[in-house]
Amino acid sequence: MKREDKLRRVPGVEGIWVFIGADLAFFGLLFISFMLSRRDNPAVFAASRQTLDYHFGGVNTLILLTSSWFVAMALSAARNNRFVVVQRCLAAALLSGISFGVLKIIEYGREIGSGVSPKTNDFFMYYFTFTGIHFVHVIAGCVVLIVLLVNARKQSYRSNDLAGLEIGASYWHMVDLLWIIIFPLLYLLR
Repeated sequence: MKREDKLRRVPGVEGIWVFIGADLAFFGLLFISFMLSRRDNPAVFAASRQTLDYHFGGVNTLILLTSSWFVAMALSAARNNRFVVVQRCLAAALLSGISFGVLKIIEYGREIGSGVSPKTNDFFMYYFTFTGIHFVHVIAGCVVLIVLLVNARKQSYRSNDLAGLEIGASYWHMVDLLWIIIFPLLYLLR
């Protein structure tokens, strides 16, 4: 394969990009719906946003960005056939994903304990919808990371065969991208 062909190759397989595109389009429609509803009820959205603890969202943002960094490092290590580093980086990414989930469950517990639910108002309906669907994506991503880690322990990812690792990495990066949009939209936007 020529060097130019390698540089132009899409990571993973085309099907994952169709899935990612469809998922992002779905979230894009939800984000537009949120912004239109926010435009119609600015006081409710502003007051509701202020009840959220942005520290939870901020820490979770750092956790997911760190996890993406670990996944990127795993890919880099796999390109150089550094099998132990691949395993360690994927394990760290998985631990980060689990940490995100635990922190999100704690945050949900605080909100529900204070009487907030999706029925409270439109803002919280969107909040629980966005973060709930994203949380399902995080759980699926953790399952993907487990599969990647099991395969990495079998030394399945080599510099000449990275498609499986690239597919998982692409999905995980999409999960992080979604959170990078959700966090400011819900926690910071005034």
